[in-house]
Amino acid sequence: MTTTRFAPSPTGYIHVGNLRTALMNYLIARKAGGTFILRIDDTDPERSKEEYVDAIKQDLEWLGLHWDRVERQSDRLDRYAEAADKLREIGRFYEAFETPTELDLKRKKQLNMGKPPVYDRAALNLSEAEKEALRAERGNGVWRFKLDHERIEWKDGILGDVSIDAASVSDPVLIRGDGQVLYTLASVVDDTEMGVTDVVRGADHVTNTATQIQIIKALGGNVPNFAHHSLLTGPQGEALSKRLGTLALRDLREQGVQPMALLSLMARLGSSDPVEPRSDMAELIEGFDVARFGSAPTKFDVQDLFPLTARYLQTLPLEKVADAVAAAGVPDELAEPFWMMARENITTLNDLKGWWELCRDGAEPLIGDEDREFVAQAMELLPEGPFDGETWGKWTAAVKEATGRKGKGLFMPLRKALTGMERGPEMATLMPLLQVIRARK
Repeated sequence: MTTTRFAPSPTGYIHVGNLRTALMNYLIARKAGGTFILRIDDTDPERSKEEYVDAIKQDLEWLGLHWDRVERQSDRLDRYAEAADKLREIGRFYEAFETPTELDLKRKKQLNMGKPPVYDRAALNLSEAEKEALRAERGNGVWRFKLDHERIEWKDGILGDVSIDAASVSDPVLIRGDGQVLYTLASVVDDTEMGVTDVVRGADHVTNTATQIQIIKALGGNVPNFAHHSLLTGPQGEALSKRLGTLALRDLREQGVQPMALLSLMARLGSSDPVEPRSDMAELIEGFDVARFGSAPTKFDVQDLFPLTARYLQTLPLEKVADAVAAAGVPDELAEPFWMMARENITTLNDLKGWWELCRDGAEPLIGDEDREFVAQAMELLPEGPFDGETWGKWTAAVKEATGRKGKGLFMPLRKALTGMERGPEMATLMPLLQVIRARK
């Protein structure tokens, strides 16, 4: 069975970069009728916070990305300890004691000599007595996985054939000196034991993948299908990483971005398929193919989400937005005609409040000096409310006959007098909702 996972660290809120990874893994699992696991990477007790665990779940539920089960890495520390013991037994795990300063000096020396800045494995030459002395002096060392110096190759679902020389990569640290298990080991053990078949993640993990493949094989696991999507940039190609804090999903939600608008963009951005607002998750699932994505950096502009949101809202019946319409203050008996009027003229549901205020309280008239006499005459011809769907047509016909005005010269001043705007909804649909006409006063 196809099994994928999304493994966020609860050290902050989900942003658009995280979402891309989560969504791709979700769509792969759902298209194959498989399992989607939410795996909380909380092995760092100092930075992990329960409030972020809750926030991650809230954001995914808002988007409709429902998981089949939740796993927490903090509950699986015994499994990582067993894996570490196995790596020690087979001679693929060793303790190293260099300080960050010593490692930095080594790297600089290698670079000056024109060599790749790869860890020199000096710790492998330490005797037991030397290790004991270093532990006494510095505390426990870090544990590194000993790579086989050979080419690591795999068929990537997006990048195609990938080949990395393990000799050009430092032996990765899998356990810190304080005993904290790092992502690479925890992820490998979890993927192996949970039967994960497909892993989609950012292109910044390619080197990680190379080392993880060797760790998986050393532990006797099955290597999953890997695919590495491109990283997002800003609209001008600038690095997005510095701005991700302002692109948290909860911030987009507060700005009125609709879940399907966000998902429609992220499920196609960087692929050869056009971005179109989809009506539901089933459409996204059916049309998704990870092989259609490219490896080039992908430009993301948050402003693209707002026209998509507007186009999506235009397709919705009242029952889908009834709570938002009620929250704007619209009475139940006017909810249907109000929504039919407003949905063509809003960018987000946050705009509903302004439209209802216009209907309830009237608008400040926008009348040019050249139109004052004309508008005053027209207001005398405006019947008393309530208005209906024919009021606008009958009224403008009467004004035309009385004044001789027609076309834009007739309709625009009247629209501006009633709404304070030069453009907006069809006046025939708006007038039945107007409770106050300030231009009469």
